[in-house]
Amino acid sequence: MANQAPNKAQERLSQVADHLNNGSSASKKGKSSLLEKHADDVVITCALRTPFTKGGKGGLKDTQAADLLHGALKALLDRSKIDPNLVQDIAVGAVLAPGGGATEFRAAALAAGFPVTTATKSLNRQCSSGLMACVDIANAIKSGMIDIGIGAGAESMSTQYGPQAVSEFSPLLENHKESANCKVPMGVLSEQMAKAKGIPRSDQDAFAASSFQKAIKAQQQGLFDEELAPLTVQWTDPKTDEEKTITVSKDDGVREGITPESLSKIRPAFSKDGSIHAGNASQISDGAAAVLLMKRSTAQRLGQPIIGKFVQASIVGVPPLLMGVGPAAAIPPVLEKTGINKDDVDIWEINEAFASQCLYCIKELGIDEKKVNPKGGAIAFGHPLGVTGARQVSTLLTELRRTGGKVGVTSMCIGTGMGMAAVWVAE
Repeated sequence: MANQAPNKAQERLSQVADHLNNGSSASKKGKSSLLEKHADDVVITCALRTPFTKGGKGGLKDTQAADLLHGALKALLDRSKIDPNLVQDIAVGAVLAPGGGATEFRAAALAAGFPVTTATKSLNRQCSSGLMACVDIANAIKSGMIDIGIGAGAESMSTQYGPQAVSEFSPLLENHKESANCKVPMGVLSEQMAKAKGIPRSDQDAFAASSFQKAIKAQQQGLFDEELAPLTVQWTDPKTDEEKTITVSKDDGVREGITPESLSKIRPAFSKDGSIHAGNASQISDGAAAVLLMKRSTAQRLGQPIIGKFVQASIVGVPPLLMGVGPAAAIPPVLEKTGINKDDVDIWEINEAFASQCLYCIKELGIDEKKVNPKGGAIAFGHPLGVTGARQVSTLLTELRRTGGKVGVTSMCIGTGMGMAAVWVAE
């Protein structure tokens, strides 16, 4: 591989990362203005998610993505008490659903109680799809296109994950170097990154164990309860083939007793001498999430409780073979746009696609690791691809409000070489 593109990407990372450590006086002004309230702010009045369950094994393994979305949307209507006739558009992030899930998601919205006048769309920007859905709705509100909308995500990896998710490349794409790099598996890329950036397995396992430990503690203390919407579904017992009606009320991928030592015994997944394995990578999962957005003036007029506001987002491209650096490339621009630096951020929700890439981004940006994913992340409770970006909003705002924090950032790397980030303020 030629080093030109990665070197340019590294130069860009170094340049924009400087912003995180500079401009303290400008940052004070930026943060104070960030906390101001204006009538045209785009605010969140309800954000929730279904439990995330283990792909092929968990409580939602037999539930289609559209049915997961139906559950999340119905719960959103029940909790927010919003008149569904006022919701003008619903954007749903999804990666694996055939046809983007567009037909099924429209049907799910209607079945959940929205009128035929509520529009629905699906979108796919891979691992950032849920965030992109929220940002699309926020931007539509900002522009005056709509007044009220929902950003959501839905993914059934149990029923739709597999080699069929990526079609064969034509010779036209195969013969272009960077184009062909887009189909290199993310696990392989993260393994290469871990070696290239000198991130030892011991560090990855320690980070992964911490994710599990934080998540189990949060689960035991009920810290996920506010953001969770239990689902009652049909489930087939794999041992007896008996179909049962069950209620799924918590993430079932969270496991007790995970330590760096226990993870060190798991065999590498991508190479014999590798460092990445099932225990320090995100779990294949099923789930859905939904976020209700509108202008502050609209929320006040309707008596909707405001739990936070959307501030700004960034989307960047990076070389496909450096997919994992996405957050390190996307976070500085969004902080610069909002006039703040890393010290102004109370909580970071950075998706744990792999411990290796998440660790790299944290270290590259000089972020305080104690502020990252305080309730654990995708390693501990899963990463339904199109959902995570919307899930992070509910997780972030709930924790900010519980701890008295104000400013939060959500971010993730994106397959084929991209990164996305967004700034949110809790109220």
